[in-house]
Amino acid sequence: MSDPKTVLIVEDEKNIVDILRFNLQRAGYQTLEAYDGEDGLAQAVSANPDLILLDVMLPKKNGFDVCRALRDQGSSVPVIILTAREEEADKVLGLEIGADDYITKPFSMRELVARVGANIRRTTMTPPAAASAAASAMPVSGDLSINTDSHQVFRAGKAIDLTQREYELLTFLASHPNKVYSRIDLMEQVWNYGYVGDDVRTVDVTVRRLREKIEADPANPVFILTRRGAGYYFSVK
Repeated sequence: MSDPKTVLIVEDEKNIVDILRFNLQRAGYQTLEAYDGEDGLAQAVSANPDLILLDVMLPKKNGFDVCRALRDQGSSVPVIILTAREEEADKVLGLEIGADDYITKPFSMRELVARVGANIRRTTMTPPAAASAAASAMPVSGDLSINTDSHQVFRAGKAIDLTQREYELLTFLASHPNKVYSRIDLMEQVWNYGYVGDDVRTVDVTVRRLREKIEADPANPVFILTRRGAGYYFSVK
């Protein structure tokens, strides 16, 4: 039996924290709680949880700033943003600064627990040293290569820092070269969600972030291409 995974809940509304704690513990997770952004960031660094549920509107430091600070420090812990606002801009900003997912209040506990599980399953063992990982990486196209053991991506032998979601999207498309997938296809295959309204915007943001990291000229990509009106595909000549 593996050790239970730990979820850090960063949320200033105590009744929501209590409900989240109850449901997550019932699902087999350990929980930590923080009621403001500064404490949340401190616990994220000191306790190294397996996942963070992060409210946007927090005292002392908002959720976006907490997420940005974690990513700036090199942390790759999965972060699910909790937002009470349906605004598209909030969702996009969360993804731009490195959140893995978002869920809008009010949310069903069943969906939230499912998303926690899906995001934790994506996290992997500690990767080996970059040099040995690069040596055993499989070329996928041009000078781009992927080591599926260490979950690392290399361009011309140099490691590229991807979020877990970006890595999952790249490896999925690269493993089906030249096959076009719609945004809804990708939400189902990569995000493990059925079609959920405007969440397909998430795919566009993630593709754009991925292109900025792997393409020499993101405005004229050579790896991940768009088939207008149809979707995205990984190009192999």
